[in-house]
Amino acid sequence: MPSRSPDEPAPRRGALDRRNFLGVAGGSALLCGLGGRPLTARSAAEVDDADAAARALKKPASAKDPVDSSQFVTPEPQPGGQKREYWLAARSTQWNIAPTGRDEWMNHPIKGKKKFRALVYQLFNQGFASPIGPASMPGPTLEAEVGDTIVVHFRNSDTRFGQALTVHPHGVRYNPEYDGTYLGEFTRAGGFIEPGEEFTYTWEATPDSVGMWPYHDHGPNHTINTMRGMFGTVIIRPKGAPKPDVEQVLIMHSFLPQVTRFDTAVQCFNGRVAAGNTPTVRAKVGDDVALHVYGGDGNFHTFHVHGHRWKDTSGAFVDCPTVGPNESITARWTEDNPGRWLYHCHVASHQDTGMAGWYIVEP
Repeated sequence: MPSRSPDEPAPRRGALDRRNFLGVAGGSALLCGLGGRPLTARSAAEVDDADAAARALKKPASAKDPVDSSQFVTPEPQPGGQKREYWLAARSTQWNIAPTGRDEWMNHPIKGKKKFRALVYQLFNQGFASPIGPASMPGPTLEAEVGDTIVVHFRNSDTRFGQALTVHPHGVRYNPEYDGTYLGEFTRAGGFIEPGEEFTYTWEATPDSVGMWPYHDHGPNHTINTMRGMFGTVIIRPKGAPKPDVEQVLIMHSFLPQVTRFDTAVQCFNGRVAAGNTPTVRAKVGDDVALHVYGGDGNFHTFHVHGHRWKDTSGAFVDCPTVGPNESITARWTEDNPGRWLYHCHVASHQDTGMAGWYIVEP
């Protein structure tokens, strides 16, 4: 088990009342560097220090290396493609990891703290006129087909943490202007969006982009802010490909106590813990089912669905593949097995601290 710094509160066994096995799972340190100094963020106080350092950073000046001053053309859709536009705002919200207050699998109440101050992406109508649904974790799924461009209008609307934020995608093609990454003095415009500012990213859906991919904050304090909830998914389909009958994004990730101020770490699907709070996926016999899964933290997970198996990218049948940090898989099959099934991480300490949910198949 990883060591704790002296000022980090010891994990309280039994905080979620599960099998008396609730030590800090999956590590206790967040590693980052801000303002020219490393920060381990092993305690709540050190997370506060990292937040203060991020707030104090000034927008970087342009670097003098010629490659960093190069100008790039904003891509347009390929012939037959579309420009798919999204308006995303970053905002802070009070997040509840267990809205029902119960673990339906183990049939008991979930004890201890359940709410913390999160930071998420929220979908808005054109021009940020009004929100489309509540702030969520993960953020909205951005969809496109090969040949399209994805245009993300991003506004840093957070008024709580006061830090520069970004949107950084995986899997799609983009030029350096739209990377969405803080690079110190080499940072381009899309890598440092201050509170109240807006920036528009443009990404290309190329043939090698087909699949499900993460996006997340990659600003100065990205390690901590991604754990707070600043993540979502991009789904790219082949041109003209139909959507599955049932499609669910499932992000496997943890919340550590120095960020949540809980007594222990918890393991989540989509920001929730325990069956009845995590997404309940419903299908019926004959459906084309696709479960898109990625690892949203620094841990290695395994994704298992009871009563089902599917082919991986090599063509081999699997039912418990490994999912590493920011690694994505799609579990896809034609449904033929009705009943109530469990899905979960098969790392015991992750499963037992919340990483489980229901898959329900009607005849």
